[in-house]
Amino acid sequence: MEIRKANLNDALGVAKVQVDSWKTTYKNIVPNEYLEQMTYENRAIKWKDILSGQDVFVAEHKGEIIGFSNAGEERTGKYPDYTGELYAIYILKEHQGKGIGKLLLNSVVDKLKDKNIYSMTVSVLEENKSRLFYEHLGAKKIDRKRIEISGKWLYELVYGWKDTKEIK
Repeated sequence: MEIRKANLNDALGVAKVQVDSWKTTYKNIVPNEYLEQMTYENRAIKWKDILSGQDVFVAEHKGEIIGFSNAGEERTGKYPDYTGELYAIYILKEHQGKGIGKLLLNSVVDKLKDKNIYSMTVSVLEENKSRLFYEHLGAKKIDRKRIEISGKWLYELVYGWKDTKEIK
């Protein structure tokens, strides 16, 4: 298994991980019609755009992308104590629980440090058990906000690390 910086040729592989992860992670949380409209093809188009402007890291196993992460500057401006944001981290269900998430997280944290960003938020649906991953790594809950996805109201928790050096 290898962690590396993604390139434009990885767009479809990243898209597959995102779509498959959403369909397993958010089943019975996010409306089915929203999950059904996510396709490898439409997400690959989006990821080509993202890959051309953001740092994305992939976990690759036997030539297949099995996970990814990306981060950058905090986008909302609502959390002045936090200058960075983990935008996404997804790992295929069958590869979870093997330490890959921590490796992907470390990759984006190292990249943020290169940009003099030493604090970070991440938003996660309250019903998503993956939030326990962030809690385990020392993130503190700093906000709870109501969001709407395909007509369904959900709660999203915002976690933060005031100093990414403290990630356990």
